[in-house]
Amino acid sequence: MKKLVFSTLIIMCLALAFPLNAQVVATKSETKLNYNPSDPIPTDPNVKTGVLKNGLTYYIQNNPKPENKVELRLVINAGSILEDEDQLGLAHFMEHMNFNGTKNFEKNELVDYLQGIGVKFGAHLNAYTSFDETVYILPIPSDDPEKLEKGFQIIEDWAHNALLTDEEIDNERGVVLEEYRLGKGADERMMQEYLPKMMHGSMYAERLPIGTKENLENFKYESLKRFYKDWYRPDLMAVIAVGDIDVATLEEKIKSHFSHIKNPKNSKARPSFDLPNHNETFVAIESDKEAPFSNVRLMFKDKVNAKPDLTYADYRKSMIENLFSQMINNRLDEIRNGDNPPFVYGYTYYGGTYARTKNAFQSFAMTSPTGQLEALKTLLVENERVRQFGFFDGEFSRAKKDLIANMERAYKDRDKMESERLVGSYVNNFLEQNPIPSMDWRFDFMNEQLPTITLEEVNALIKSYIKEDNRVVILTGPDKEDLEQVKEAQVLELLNSVKAMDLKPYEDKAVATSLITKTPTKGSITDSQTDDTLGTTTLTLSNGATVTYKKTDFKNDEILFDAFSYGGTSLYSTEDYKATNNANGGLTEAGVNGFDKIELGKMMSGKIANVRLSIGTYSEGFSGNTTPKDLETLFQLTHLYFTALNKDEKAFRSFADKQKAFLGNLLSNPQYYFQDQLSQFIYGANPRYTGFPTAEDMDNADYDLAYEKYKERFADAGDFNFYFVGNIDEEKIIEFSELYLASLPTTNSNETYKVSNFRPLTGSHEKIIEKGEDPKSSVRLTYHGPTDYNEKEAHALKSLAEVLTIKLVEKLREEEGGVYGAGASASISNMPYDWFRFNISFPCGPENVDKLIASTLKEVDLLIKEGPTEKDLEKVKKAQILDYKEDLKTNRFWLGQLKNADYLKKDAHNILKFEDAVNSLTLVDLHNVAKKYLTQGHITGIHNPE
Repeated sequence: MKKLVFSTLIIMCLALAFPLNAQVVATKSETKLNYNPSDPIPTDPNVKTGVLKNGLTYYIQNNPKPENKVELRLVINAGSILEDEDQLGLAHFMEHMNFNGTKNFEKNELVDYLQGIGVKFGAHLNAYTSFDETVYILPIPSDDPEKLEKGFQIIEDWAHNALLTDEEIDNERGVVLEEYRLGKGADERMMQEYLPKMMHGSMYAERLPIGTKENLENFKYESLKRFYKDWYRPDLMAVIAVGDIDVATLEEKIKSHFSHIKNPKNSKARPSFDLPNHNETFVAIESDKEAPFSNVRLMFKDKVNAKPDLTYADYRKSMIENLFSQMINNRLDEIRNGDNPPFVYGYTYYGGTYARTKNAFQSFAMTSPTGQLEALKTLLVENERVRQFGFFDGEFSRAKKDLIANMERAYKDRDKMESERLVGSYVNNFLEQNPIPSMDWRFDFMNEQLPTITLEEVNALIKSYIKEDNRVVILTGPDKEDLEQVKEAQVLELLNSVKAMDLKPYEDKAVATSLITKTPTKGSITDSQTDDTLGTTTLTLSNGATVTYKKTDFKNDEILFDAFSYGGTSLYSTEDYKATNNANGGLTEAGVNGFDKIELGKMMSGKIANVRLSIGTYSEGFSGNTTPKDLETLFQLTHLYFTALNKDEKAFRSFADKQKAFLGNLLSNPQYYFQDQLSQFIYGANPRYTGFPTAEDMDNADYDLAYEKYKERFADAGDFNFYFVGNIDEEKIIEFSELYLASLPTTNSNETYKVSNFRPLTGSHEKIIEKGEDPKSSVRLTYHGPTDYNEKEAHALKSLAEVLTIKLVEKLREEEGGVYGAGASASISNMPYDWFRFNISFPCGPENVDKLIASTLKEVDLLIKEGPTEKDLEKVKKAQILDYKEDLKTNRFWLGQLKNADYLKKDAHNILKFEDAVNSLTLVDLHNVAKKYLTQGHITGIHNPE
């Protein structure tokens, strides 16, 4: 069974899959567990499961978030691992074909119909194929019986009604070959070399889902049809339906659409593929001239096959494993934030491999091109340190606090979970028997069981993880003349030497318990204005700052935060800007109020409060998130970022070293190089242009000056605007605003930003950039220039780009088979000056560049001459309204809209008028902006291989 990778960054995802902590909390549910280790983990009673007579499994749940929408999934327990030699790549090809002609939706009618009801191809409608499964994704409106019926008809057609005509198969070859082309590059080339060692002796080393170019070009029609017949069958399928509709209706739809499907006679057995054990330690050291990053991976594969977590005892063991991962990753984070960090980042976990049947203890690090051995040594040493000395009480306690906080957050929001986030666990239950207990059960199990887990149990895991056989080491990175590659003998010597090293136990230093060491002098609120239409309140503080908040019930345990003040680096001289540009990102690495970053991390154990400071071109500010319980901590951090940001040269150098390691070989990647060169072509005349930072740029970054400029930018809190959206206690917002924000210093500067005289290159130009060995090209067409800002025109131009995206997919992908994807985007901005942008981009083969550019410009010319069709405009309008209705029920949308209304000096009430604005859009509006903005010439950027 695949187990989830554990890290603090994805802890919320784990909260949905595993019980994560201990200690009874105030909101504990009333259910009492009768713990017996062999008891089976109960299935969530809110989920109705069943199996039809033909073997098809189904999962149904009524879930009201978001409203009027149901998430449908068709899951096929078959992927590339089941392909015969003449079928390489055809599991994935079959996925494509289901969008290109079924019994009830011939050719491209399926995508056309769904776009007509607001479902976007790619953004909403999608699918994926992996080694062992294929999953189709279809969100559908649930408030219209006809649309719901069509949705179930679509997934039924995918299951057994694909037409697979010879003509459509041949038409799709080009699209899949373009996807194959997109995947080519340094990472793919190196993977082809190390995968036989990573997955030694197994079919997983020979069945990458994309297949081979030769087979995709030449496979026989019968080979694809045979795969569909053999593996797309009810006993290998699950249908999942979760959304805002009653369970009875969903069950009736599943039964009526899927009960009659028959399994083929003499069905093939669905084999399981093992990953054989090996006595050797395999070392793969791969390099490539175009590799942008250097990575290290260490695997200790289990000797026994993985089994699903089925019992209470299994679930408890998963908790122990998660605590282990939390603690070792905390140690690795301390190392990466210390002096001379050996890696940009590193993590360790116990979890799945590509093979369903095998788990492994795995460590990973991204490092500098010359730092691979040192990074590997660090990973090995920290594993060995745990093996020799174990973890300690302080870090064990902190890990539990973090898990408590995150599990409690997930529990409080259990009735606010979006359907899209629920379906994944049911997919995994069908494919790998992962348990699907209710959030109440998880929460109760956590509170009952985690206090019983001992440090000895966690420490004991490492002995079963680390072994000298079934071991794989993989190093990947750039191939450069001046770079000496690591040798296999060096790796083996390092592996053998670790046990003999004289290691010391981890030192866990005590830390303070409070961020604030001196309570600020409280300010006051001088004015309060309520907007009943928007549901907002705006407070004016005694220092002049404003606080706007909106109380919502979208999430029970979420508050989002943003803040800005005009000015930013536009107020720096050109010399100061260039000196500090690459230093600003490292300002917060030193910590606050005398606490370094490592101490802060420990102090924040059990709290969910994140504040990110930023200095942009035209403003400075903050963003962050927290829970109602930890709101004061967020206010405290914000106060300290204004008043007590530490200055520490060592912390900054640690940041700079990691940046240098990350950036070191970035421009060897053809795509990054193309972006850099095209950007330089368009913007390079700007005296303040800096381009992609280099290692030398990081060495020259002036930290002292950046810190002084930071103090200038945050010296006046009086011209800041603060925004809070979420489950807000108004009394607390007022109290904390007075204490932590109104107390901040003000100079009454009332600054604004400066606008330079520079404007980007406009008109008709062409820039061809050659880089890379793969036959891959990219095209970017840029229409931009000065204009007079008009809100309706801005909406029309954005909508025109969405229409063009539909046409480009139809023309370049479906008709010509020349691209995997193509798209357009557009905007008109009024800050810092009135300016329009309209961009078109797509990747393709070098031999097709000129032809596809001509086809694209032909579509643009049609929009200029004739405007869009009513049908395409309606597709765009329906999609915009569907997205808008969902967005209205999210904190993130409201935070962004409220902040941007002030930042861009717009009327915030337009937030509620968007649907009217969409409905009022006409063909004339789009035709007019096409004629106005797409006839002024464009810049053609082309990336070709060398």
